[in-house]
Amino acid sequence: MLALRPNCECCDKDLPPDSREAMICTFECTFCVDCVDGKLDGTCPNCGGEFTRRPVRPAALLERYPASTERVLKPLSCAGAKAA
Repeated sequence: MLALRPNCECCDKDLPPDSREAMICTFECTFCVDCVDGKLDGTCPNCGGEFTRRPVRPAALLERYPASTERVLKPLSCAGAKAA
């Protein structure tokens, strides 16, 4: 089950479970679409993988299967990425 991390690892933008702006790689590194398109050129700075839009968990299942509350922030991993 996906962790549904609550923020962009690059800019710390909030990405709630119903966000259509959340992008993930195969390791669930989580970034906002602005950072993926603007700074990262579609490639994960942590693993080199590609991104896809994170699916939205149905609201009715969030109580039983809550999203993660652990914020991951690695702005230095975005530092070497393509300039926006």
